[in-house]
Amino acid sequence: MLGPRATLVLGGARSGKSRFAEKLVEKSGLRKIYVATGAANDVEMADRISAHKHQRGPSWETIEEQINLKEVILRECRPDRTVLVDCLTLWLSNLFFADRDIGTETAQLCEALAGLKGPCVLVSNEVGMGIVPENRLSRSFRDAQGRLNQDMAQVCRQVVFVAAGLPLLLKPNTQPEIKA
Repeated sequence: MLGPRATLVLGGARSGKSRFAEKLVEKSGLRKIYVATGAANDVEMADRISAHKHQRGPSWETIEEQINLKEVILRECRPDRTVLVDCLTLWLSNLFFADRDIGTETAQLCEALAGLKGPCVLVSNEVGMGIVPENRLSRSFRDAQGRLNQDMAQVCRQVVFVAAGLPLLLKPNTQPEIKA
């Protein structure tokens, strides 16, 4: 059961993270709000968005927001509903292309999450486990995504990593110790 704090679900592309997050929200038994951060900028993305909406079905309310995630979370997170944000990676990409201050936007999102009035699940890609990107923009994005994920993991009550559709609980956990 989800509490009033946030849960972060991480994973690679097509790892099953969104499906896991949706099931987590469905188990809450509360009204389901899906916050979509992706924009239909081309036919392929429009088709993906349509397929995702169809797959979720009519029991989900969808809110599309590409930039002002903090405001949506503050408005929509309440005890009678569970909010699913999918995904932080697209939100970060939107911030990059809108030339927004990533540090400020991340800090504001962390502040909103720390004071949640209801449960929230956030989905984000883990992009730093592969090869070093070839160009400067891609490296900058990878680094920003890594920092965003770290910041989100600090403020979230629970962090789950999904690989091949299988969840691995990262937080809460017991920290390793070095003993003499």
